[in-house]
Amino acid sequence: METIAPLWLWATFVGIVLVSLFIDFVVLKKQGAHAVGMREALNWSLIWIALSFVFNGLFWWAVRNETGSVAIANTKSLEFLTGYLIEKSLAVDNIFVFLMIFSYFAVPPQFQKRVLMIGIIGAIVLRTIMILVGGWLLQQFHWILYLFGAFLVITGIKMWWAAGQEPDLHDNPALRLLRKLIPVSKHYDGEKFWTRENGARIATPLFMVICLVAVTDVIFAVDSIPAIFAITSDPFIVLTSNVFAILGLRAMYFLLAAVANKFHLLNYGLAVILVFIGVKMCLIDIIKIPVLASLGVIIGVLAVTMLLSVRTATAQPRRAVARKSDD
Repeated sequence: METIAPLWLWATFVGIVLVSLFIDFVVLKKQGAHAVGMREALNWSLIWIALSFVFNGLFWWAVRNETGSVAIANTKSLEFLTGYLIEKSLAVDNIFVFLMIFSYFAVPPQFQKRVLMIGIIGAIVLRTIMILVGGWLLQQFHWILYLFGAFLVITGIKMWWAAGQEPDLHDNPALRLLRKLIPVSKHYDGEKFWTRENGARIATPLFMVICLVAVTDVIFAVDSIPAIFAITSDPFIVLTSNVFAILGLRAMYFLLAAVANKFHLLNYGLAVILVFIGVKMCLIDIIKIPVLASLGVIIGVLAVTMLLSVRTATAQPRRAVARKSDD
């Protein structure tokens, strides 16, 4: 698989990820189990976003030095930014599912942080494998692009119809299978995944949660990874934009959990983005949609959806008050 990134930039990327995870684990261990407030979540979200932009600046500089072309550096940097925004946007839907899982299992807020941290490491490993395999397949079989595109269009349509409906974990096949295979305690035992009851070693509800989080990420990776291949086929850009989006997932979860009700229309916007990317992928050999245009569409759809969400969320209480006064 060909990539424009020099070897030293690959090494730098791996080093940044390892250092970031180490710092995150050190902070996690020092703070211990505690509920993450909105201020802490906002601060960490800004740190992860800033780190992503700094890396993109380094990437631009490396490409310019390698190619001697500012135009190529600008294009590749835009590809990273667009891919990062796509992955960040699609991660929102992932977060809403995490929120449902935590609510269903009544996971105490102080334990959620560790589950998400482990989930992030699993997601990085899983997505790295899937991206490398996907990149190799696209290099060998170009027609897979059309398959990916059609899959994204169908996924987007399904997401549109499912938006606003409450997912039901009772019928989740993964959960039913886990419960059949593993005896599970009815009570939590701190942050432990295993405990002892009547002399037998059994799983805690937290173990079920981490398994479901892992299954959820597999499902969402199948959606999001083909989406970024519509923007670029460079495995370095695909991988780095994915990983940097994932690194900020934990902080973004706690941030969105506090304001989830205000962005209740966001899934409709994500559905539109998936359909747009799918169509772009299907037409890639007929119509070349510039990366800047794709970035504009994604930002525009997200902005409109969030604005409509906030407006309708604030309008509903007003209508409720008006009805009460009429009564």
